[in-house]
Amino acid sequence: MSSRTHVGTDLVQDGTPVPVLGRLSFLNRFLPVWILLAMGLGLGLGRSVHGLSRALDGAQVTAGVPAPIFVGLLVMMYPVLAKVRYGKLGEVTRDRRLLVSSLILNWLIGPAVMFALAWLLLPDQPAYRTGLIVVGLARCIAMVLIWNDLSGGDREAAAVLVALNSLFQIGAYSGLGYFYLVVLPNWLGLKSGGIHISVGLIAVSVAIFLGVPLVAGFLTRMVGVRVKGEDWYETRLIPRIGPIALYGLLFTIVVLFALQGREITGHPLEVLRIAAPLLCYFAVMWTGAFALGRALGLDYPRTATLSFTAAGNNFELAIAVAIGVFGATSGEALAGVVGPLIEVPALVALVYVALFARRRLFRSAAQDREQGGAPRAAARAPSRLGS
Repeated sequence: MSSRTHVGTDLVQDGTPVPVLGRLSFLNRFLPVWILLAMGLGLGLGRSVHGLSRALDGAQVTAGVPAPIFVGLLVMMYPVLAKVRYGKLGEVTRDRRLLVSSLILNWLIGPAVMFALAWLLLPDQPAYRTGLIVVGLARCIAMVLIWNDLSGGDREAAAVLVALNSLFQIGAYSGLGYFYLVVLPNWLGLKSGGIHISVGLIAVSVAIFLGVPLVAGFLTRMVGVRVKGEDWYETRLIPRIGPIALYGLLFTIVVLFALQGREITGHPLEVLRIAAPLLCYFAVMWTGAFALGRALGLDYPRTATLSFTAAGNNFELAIAVAIGVFGATSGEALAGVVGPLIEVPALVALVYVALFARRRLFRSAAQDREQGGAPRAAARAPSRLGS
């Protein structure tokens, strides 16, 4: 008979640490596979069903957003925002180092890094470049909680930073989008390919695809916790509605690729070009944030939380904005769709890097504290963690 316990921040079964992939749900473990299958299904439908693309693009709810995609985007955003613990926003102020560092990394450095990588690696592809910049502006509020948990990060700190990012996106996304897509390229003398974007149009897309599910998620949590209690909400309701986000994402990908089938199959190598700056972005942001956490003297759980909240992105919102502003058949939308395909294996790999760094860097730090008179129990905890 097997037993599972938590040792430190690692899940252990019969004395042996459970591998990172083993702690992912079946759906999340094979997310890249599902995305690839959804892409293939969409491409196949788009090329084999005559008139499907025209039919899908014909029934539009908002300008450039077909009805099926509109529904898919709202469905994939709602469960994510229902998970956010909005009542814990005030708690993050207790650690000013974490709060200020996270805000700087997410809203100043992150967008700037993606802007630089997009221009450096895709100078001749304005649509894909713009799509990646849109991704860089959408700070992670979704799967970061999974990566944080797998790496042994601070769960409450991650929940608070996710809630904070949710609120910041409502107020800051539109202005930052206009700045990075229009204002900054003009200041730097870069040829933006004649892109003309209204800050109002970005604001409308954010209001619809973030505002509507945000209100729904907030009300769901408020009513659910009040009526049934927080334990029921977290252990019963959230596990039931959580997978809906993945279904919404996969449905959206199928429709998008059905619309873009001929364009994509005609340029297969362009997906690899979109992947290159994304991989660089994850590596730069995660490594920089981890080094910053160490330099600030944060403990391992909060250093890991800082790193994954800085490296992850809200691809759901990025896809929604790209479709709302540029259209479902645009290169900008394709760049957003490629995002989660690259993010999942990249951040799973970074979870392993984080666990390795904890054993090598934070164990010695704990031993130093023990020698200086810190409680021995606190110093011994990391040494019991498995690989």
